[in-house]
Amino acid sequence: MKMIGLRLIRKKKRLSQLKVAMDLAISREALSHYETGKRSPDINLLSRFSEYFDVSIDYLIKGEEFKPKNHR
Repeated sequence: MKMIGLRLIRKKKRLSQLKVAMDLAISREALSHYETGKRSPDINLLSRFSEYFDVSIDYLIKGEEFKPKNHR
């Protein structure tokens, strides 16, 4: 699963892969793999990314916040 929002928010905050990886105690290569979809993070790491960047998990995955559907 490619995490579109992960790369977007990292670049928006002008953080390097190395900085984020070091702050979260993961390898830069692992972060790159999460951003490109070569690897999927577990729920604990998703939560850590969410807290670190102060965005929802939805945003990390889709690149946009959750929007409820209108039910009529």
